[in-house]
Amino acid sequence: MRPPARVHRGAPGARLLPAALVVAALTRAACVPAATLIISVQSPDGHALAGAVVTARPLDAPGKRLGPVHAVMDQVDRAFAPDLLVIPVGSTVEFPNSDSVSHQIYSFSPTKRFKLPLYRGNPYPPVPFDHAGVVTLGCNIHDDMLAYLVVTDAPWFGRTDKSGAWVADVPRGRYRVSIWHPRMRETEADLERELTVGDADRAELTVHLGKSLLPAPISDRPHSWDY
Repeated sequence: MRPPARVHRGAPGARLLPAALVVAALTRAACVPAATLIISVQSPDGHALAGAVVTARPLDAPGKRLGPVHAVMDQVDRAFAPDLLVIPVGSTVEFPNSDSVSHQIYSFSPTKRFKLPLYRGNPYPPVPFDHAGVVTLGCNIHDDMLAYLVVTDAPWFGRTDKSGAWVADVPRGRYRVSIWHPRMRETEADLERELTVGDADRAELTVHLGKSLLPAPISDRPHSWDY
């Protein structure tokens, strides 16, 4: 089986990155012996869980945080594109509307509350996200539109691929690994695990969800009004 692509850790400093690269913008720590960390996430029945957010925090010494990035979450065909972004604390996100209909984006999440009143195109400045946590986004016009931003202060983070794996090069030491998925029933704390990346070239950990995923949202897009 072809091994999953590695996630690299980037140098600090704000920069413009495509949305697909935001969750993978991590480069190898300089001048520190590194090993390959492989985290696999599986459902209770043993199937690979793609798209889960994985964060890794060192326990022995503070890791160097990734600097802020500038990301874009578009609105296309009455859906957020992408519908999940993982970004470092301090990053900004643009929310352009590429649809021919108007949208009104909002978040009531404690991590970041904001509203972008009815608009088309891209009339608003980027929104800053200065606190770690999960931000749930919706549209006041189209109730079936749903998206998430995971804002993290972890030095290493990313999302699992189709095989349910996330791979990163990290310095040797002890780590706390957390898992999050928009449809999981457990809390993030329920799925925290600790492991040691020792002298071997690689360390692996498989995290099994203890409960089945929540049902996927049912889109009512065909019945939505065009505004």
